[in-house]
Amino acid sequence: MYSYFKGEVTEITSTHITCEVNNVGYLIKVPNPYIFTLNTPTIIYIHHHVREDAIELYGFSTKDEKIFFEKLISVKGLGPKGALAILASSTPSEIKEAVENGEAKYFSKFPGIGTKLSQQIILDLKGKVDLDVESKVADVRIEETSLALKSLGYSSTEIKNVIKKLKLDNDTTLAEAVKMALRLLKN
Repeated sequence: MYSYFKGEVTEITSTHITCEVNNVGYLIKVPNPYIFTLNTPTIIYIHHHVREDAIELYGFSTKDEKIFFEKLISVKGLGPKGALAILASSTPSEIKEAVENGEAKYFSKFPGIGTKLSQQIILDLKGKVDLDVESKVADVRIEETSLALKSLGYSSTEIKNVIKKLKLDNDTTLAEAVKMALRLLKN
């Protein structure tokens, strides 16, 4: 139902964030809430999850994370809570590598995921996991932004800290990315 929200994060807790969009605050469960910055315009990619007893929003900083979440919850026996645990301490490329290499032990280290479910994840996802081209475009934009900040005289440490907080998508121009980074550097 929802693709993404473009708004400001107004609350960060250990399990979720609140994103205000047009004066409405949405409670969104996320893998790692601390990558978001308070009162900063951001885009959060949304998965709207409807169950018999709950309607929940799950949010992600990239489209790849959202895609992987949706693939993970399609695995028989793996729910949103387990999928969030995997994404909280893994990148989509690490998950893809573990699936393609058949590393069942990789998934067993997450809470609530045993050997049987680890094997089911690999069985259901092997050959079906692909990284989104859009994230590769965003990676190029991040590299360009880093170079622009370096030419403006910012240190490597400052640039690394800001780049971690940037939320870029395929439509973000270099100028917009640099403006966002400069706003974050002022805070």
